[in-house]
Amino acid sequence: MVTREDVLSAFQFRHATKKFDETKKISDQDFNVILEAGRLSPSSFGFEPWRFVVIQNTQLRNELRTVTWGAQGQLPTASHYVAILCLKDGMRYDSSHVTHMMRDIQHLSPEMMEKKRERFREFQRENGILETPKALFDWAVKQSYIALGNMMTAAALLGIDSCAIEGGNMSAIEKILAEHRLLDNGRYGLAVMVAFGYRLNEPSEKTRQPPEEVVFWVD
Repeated sequence: MVTREDVLSAFQFRHATKKFDETKKISDQDFNVILEAGRLSPSSFGFEPWRFVVIQNTQLRNELRTVTWGAQGQLPTASHYVAILCLKDGMRYDSSHVTHMMRDIQHLSPEMMEKKRERFREFQRENGILETPKALFDWAVKQSYIALGNMMTAAALLGIDSCAIEGGNMSAIEKILAEHRLLDNGRYGLAVMVAFGYRLNEPSEKTRQPPEEVVFWVD
């Protein structure tokens, strides 16, 4: 059983790794655990807006490096590099994806499907999610960060390093991914990327605000 100390030790271990040891590769068994941590993550209404694209192709990594300034050290050295994609219009309350999730994955009855769809519609309208395509996509992207955090935590518990990556020209990155037919004809957009591997250098001391500045109790 994982202890409290194990959990906190993993979070102390984790840092934004800028360059990995190219000679060390993550085992298939360990990386499958990291992917499962993402797949099993919670999402709003359980509608799972994401795809996890594992980019191991050297040519594609080199192309991405030209427009991803935040991954100059990670793209050439990471054992595994993942682009987390999110659905765009597919997260509307009346989309085929939502129907698929309720009918084929959640196994809801037609009656329950309609009730859940109506509640989902109200939620999206009340919160301005349907106002623009960007608002809908940005809401879906929020979900992906839950999966991202869980994947990075799972990696840390296994003694594997990681680094979340947003730094770059996102439209140019998406263009490259589209050219490689990874965005499903525009159904998906890029949410965030993350690199995994084993650190080449030890990190500096972790800096965080003290607990009393970030934790507040309301009794």
